[in-house]
Amino acid sequence: MTGKYQICNRCVMDTTDPEIQFDENGICNHCRQYDESVKRFVIDGKEGKEKLQHIVDGIKESGKGKEYDCIIGVSGGVDSSYVAYKVKELGLRPLAVHLDNGWNSELAVKNIELFLKKLNIDLYTHVLDWEEFKDLQLSFLKASTPDSEIPTDHAIWAVLYEMADQIKTKYVIFGCNIRTESHLPRSWSQGHMDWKYIKSIQHQFGNLPLNTFPHMDFVRYRQNLSHHKSINILNYLDYSKKEAMKILENELGWKYYGGKHYESIYTRFYQGYILPQKFGYDKRRLHFSSLICSGEITRTEAIEELKNEPYPIELQSQDKAYVIKKFGITEREFEDIMSLPKKRFEDYPSYEKSIYSSIFFKILTKCYRIVRRIS
Repeated sequence: MTGKYQICNRCVMDTTDPEIQFDENGICNHCRQYDESVKRFVIDGKEGKEKLQHIVDGIKESGKGKEYDCIIGVSGGVDSSYVAYKVKELGLRPLAVHLDNGWNSELAVKNIELFLKKLNIDLYTHVLDWEEFKDLQLSFLKASTPDSEIPTDHAIWAVLYEMADQIKTKYVIFGCNIRTESHLPRSWSQGHMDWKYIKSIQHQFGNLPLNTFPHMDFVRYRQNLSHHKSINILNYLDYSKKEAMKILENELGWKYYGGKHYESIYTRFYQGYILPQKFGYDKRRLHFSSLICSGEITRTEAIEELKNEPYPIELQSQDKAYVIKKFGITEREFEDIMSLPKKRFEDYPSYEKSIYSSIFFKILTKCYRIVRRIS
């Protein structure tokens, strides 16, 4: 971070995002984008219920005669767990899909087993080859970008689409939602669907070929977008994370794990230790800022919470020792990785640079959107 420090007058995003922009009232571009996204994508109240029911009716009709009519992803976290609760309430027949990347906390595993059993939802778990995935994660750490969780995100999407094809449904239902996760600086993480970026990192820093890793190249990703319907049902509900947690705890025995995406030990350590220590990025700012804009917490509450450590120091130390041991490296090797010069997504080959930024692709995308609106 260079230049004068500034924090948004509405949320808690600040100049630790090097690309942040403020208007004349001191409101950041993320808040302005939040308002635009809510206006465009969130349909709640009576209209939202009617729209969601129309979607549900379409899923049921498409799924007649099949064992399952849709796919849902489950991690053990709030949003995906609440999606499982809602789809059953809506009368759908989902297959729950979980990606086991070797870092699940014991609590996350118990949450998934408990609420799926109570909801009578079948589960498919895809277990990644640990040696292969470990090598890929170490490659991303050595690449020294703030994107080290991209491999997991990419694999999750790939597995969800693959399972949708296997059960012959085009409907994949997600827990993503505008209200609680819209403050997303590109500089903090990008390239989630960019297989060329992931491959380039592994080619430069890895030791093992990615023979079994679930992935989508450029063509496969575009096909998935065309052939499947990705539905963020929480955008059609009066969704409150606090209320969702109460329902999950009271009705399903679900337990909170202490932070957004902290159901994963590696995510907890990466977001709570590596990102703040190495890059100066505190992801709580993103999560709190969306919750401020949605009215679930106040800006004052968020500022006070940010004065605390991301999570307890003692647990950070335990996680650090665990991560080092699980990776099979020494503490010296870990510290060497932490001291590597910081890099950016743009420093490595990607579809973003080779395809998405081309004039031809932009024209093609524009034409496709026009056709979609007409059809």
